[in-house]
Amino acid sequence: MKLLIEPSNKNNIYKDIVNGLIVSLKDYSVQSPIYYSLDEIKQLKINNPQLEIYVNINKNLLNNDIEPLKDILKELDTLNLNGIFFYDLALLKLKKELNLNTDLVWSQTHMVNNYKTCNYYHSKGVKYALLGKEITLEEIIEIIKKSTITSMVEVLGLPSVAFSKRKLITNYYKDLNKESKSSLDVLEKVTSSTYHLAEDKNGTSFFLKDIINGTSVIKDLYDNGLEYIIMRGYGIEEDLFLEILTDTRNYINDSCTDSNYVTKYEKLGTNTNFFFKKTIYQVKKNG
Repeated sequence: MKLLIEPSNKNNIYKDIVNGLIVSLKDYSVQSPIYYSLDEIKQLKINNPQLEIYVNINKNLLNNDIEPLKDILKELDTLNLNGIFFYDLALLKLKKELNLNTDLVWSQTHMVNNYKTCNYYHSKGVKYALLGKEITLEEIIEIIKKSTITSMVEVLGLPSVAFSKRKLITNYYKDLNKESKSSLDVLEKVTSSTYHLAEDKNGTSFFLKDIINGTSVIKDLYDNGLEYIIMRGYGIEEDLFLEILTDTRNYINDSCTDSNYVTKYEKLGTNTNFFFKKTIYQVKKNG
């Protein structure tokens, strides 16, 4: 099992601990704490030949994004990257049109939720899938066992709830005649949950301010042959993130047999997201 991270600090990528990095391409990705230019990605690859490098392109693409992106993809293809995370299906077409060699990671959030669709995308040339965060551990294991695609699972990070292209924080403060900020915490009164909103030029991201603690499921994922887990550092203190990564690396190297690891990270809280909770949709009758 390999450990990938999305760093939140360009100066600390934990290269002696992790197997690889997920870095978000500037102007072509959203919901990331930091973005990398093409030149920065090139330098990152040169300086860290031992790491697997994946580029995140998860923006809904506009028509005027396509032509500049073609040139970027051609250059990325020369870097021998391990993969490109994609949301917009234009990436599938561009890979074929440009005859690119770089592997793709299907990363359409809640849509990546069953083995048959994963197999379909694999038949179209997609090597990896980042499984949706709304499915259970049981469903994840079914996909691992029955899909031909290589699965990835996020086990640590702030849950991404939504994204809007609108500048919602700016509009909020403008309505109050106050100076705008780039981020804001909001209390949702019905559930008493706190959400963190972050705005940049691409729009506004919503995160549940409650860390997903999937440390307890790593052993089950390991035992069932999952090849990649992902941890994201955004919203986690740097010293704590380093501690988690170090212990997780040792845990994996020890074949996930150290029960003290799971006990120790109960301190991260009880939010296991949907690993043990099914999503049930019900039709509400009128009246």
